[in-house]
Amino acid sequence: MNLLRTLIVDDEMLARSRLRTLLADCRAPRAEVVAEAANGAEALAQLHASDFDLVLLDIHMPGVDGIALARGLRERVAAPAVVFVTAHPTHAVTAFELDAVDYLTKPVRAERLQQALQKAERFVRDRRGPPTDGPQEVLLIQDRGRTERVLLSEVLYLKSEFKYLTVRTASRSHIYDGSLSELEERYPSRFVRVHRNALVARQAIRALEKYDDGEDAEGWALRLDGIPEPVVVSRRQLPAVREVLKEPR
Repeated sequence: MNLLRTLIVDDEMLARSRLRTLLADCRAPRAEVVAEAANGAEALAQLHASDFDLVLLDIHMPGVDGIALARGLRERVAAPAVVFVTAHPTHAVTAFELDAVDYLTKPVRAERLQQALQKAERFVRDRRGPPTDGPQEVLLIQDRGRTERVLLSEVLYLKSEFKYLTVRTASRSHIYDGSLSELEERYPSRFVRVHRNALVARQAIRALEKYDDGEDAEGWALRLDGIPEPVVVSRRQLPAVREVLKEPR
């Protein structure tokens, strides 16, 4: 995809101008600002007149607010990616329930906007790709006042540490407030238990190998696609892991 056709919706002209400036400095992917709107009604008119890949959307606006507009967009067959850009962090959970791909708080930093564009590009690419069985499931990660969506399909392993779970993707680790047993029960076809404190994505398993962790020279560990660190396999879970290795990928 060369450019994301973008609509900026914000009732403050200076805010729209700042987004234009930040977008001009973004790289891979880039956004082409096709239109602007100062309120929900103007945005709807633009959305009826043209197709967009991305809507950068404020929440508090006169008339139709950003939440109501996003709720209407959700019903469209070929809905654009929605990224909320707002001074109010309190609506993050509602925004992600409406399938927003990201939630940025003002003042927007260039690096966060670039990350949002990357998420929007993936959203548009997946939307235009082969049909799936349904919407992709996500984990909602709470991180220092903001909420981030992590696709379950991107999770390589989950590890219980103290009161929280480490959620590992190829690019980074997240801290998640949840139950390992609950996730194992909900997604048995996606994750396999490899240790009392760890689940691993079945499709991520590359190899099972001998592993000396300094305590057990006869131990075993898994190598996963996309990350360098091994994940230790307990003796109790070793037979189940061997069965997973036999499964077609």
